[in-house]
Amino acid sequence: MDQELKKYLSQDTDGLLTYEYIANHIGNCDHIMDELVDNMIFVDSTGQFAVSAARYLYAIDHVRYESQISRLIAVAIEKDREHRYLPDLVTAIWGDDYEARASELCASDNNFRRIYKRLTPSHKF
Repeated sequence: MDQELKKYLSQDTDGLLTYEYIANHIGNCDHIMDELVDNMIFVDSTGQFAVSAARYLYAIDHVRYESQISRLIAVAIEKDREHRYLPDLVTAIWGDDYEARASELCASDNNFRRIYKRLTPSHKF
């Protein structure tokens, strides 16, 4: 990441600037995507923009950005303590029918299991 971009992103207080940079430069910033995700993780205190970025990257190319999406989801689970953004995340990534496949998804995907556990605490695992 060049110094000018680092200076610009150092002004990011909540993840919005980083999210906008990713959205406006998708396809041209793949070589620094891990650094962009690192910055978002550092500044996003609520998980709002981590969720937005995970959803966006998933929609663009969930295979290419798999590792970044996984990291963003993991941090969103930790930071979205009030569960404001997790319901939208779970449907965007695992589909509207995720509840019908919850047992299968819990067994195969740790991030899903962690989200599902937070959204349905009474569910027995």
